[in-house]
Amino acid sequence: MTIKEAQQAIDKWINSTGVRYFNELTNTAILMEEVGEVARIMSRKYGEQSFKKSDTKIDLADEMADVLFVLICLANQTGIDLTDALKKNIKKKTKRDSERHLKNKKLKK
Repeated sequence: MTIKEAQQAIDKWINSTGVRYFNELTNTAILMEEVGEVARIMSRKYGEQSFKKSDTKIDLADEMADVLFVLICLANQTGIDLTDALKKNIKKKTKRDSERHLKNKKLKK
């Protein structure tokens, strides 16, 4: 699935199954909640925190997909073509960081 196809599929789902988009502020709050859930898993799986019994069925991939879903909702609501935005973002980072990371001694192997 391309990013454009994902934006179209989510728009179709929202307008049928979801009835309508939540407003942008509500979706921003939901996005923060979902990012927090990813952070919780990461801190337990890769950090020093331990899992609770209630955490046994958590799924990192599903939580990341939740973040992506809500981000795509916000893009759709605000008229952003994420394919175009990502291409421009990669171009910006490539120009800005073309030598920066190569010269960063902290990144040497």
